[in-house]
Amino acid sequence: MAFCTNCGARLPDNAASCGECGAAVPRANASAGDDAALRMVIPIGRSGWAIAAGYLGLVSVIPFVGILAIATGVLAISSIKKHPEKHGLGRAWFGIVMGALFTVLYIVCLVSLLVTMPTVSP
Repeated sequence: MAFCTNCGARLPDNAASCGECGAAVPRANASAGDDAALRMVIPIGRSGWAIAAGYLGLVSVIPFVGILAIATGVLAISSIKKHPEKHGLGRAWFGIVMGALFTVLYIVCLVSLLVTMPTVSP
């Protein structure tokens, strides 16, 4: 049985707030990863693959890094689905989208260079 830290009243096991004084009851299993404001500043509770995908998505303007951004984004989504307590789905999708965008852009540029390249006759 738990007691309110504000007024000392007895609390049911699943109480979110005190019935006497209305004070919020801190959860025993709460972690820093549950605080959305803290997760915006510090990558607490976020998948490592999602962090990597986000940064690789940012630098995917460098040739061939986009492929790595896509791969780490897919790994991040897989990891987040296996461990629902982890966060970072937005970063994972950002890495996939930016990686795909710049990979397609580089392929289009390479194809256009090859098509417009003059042929050399011996």
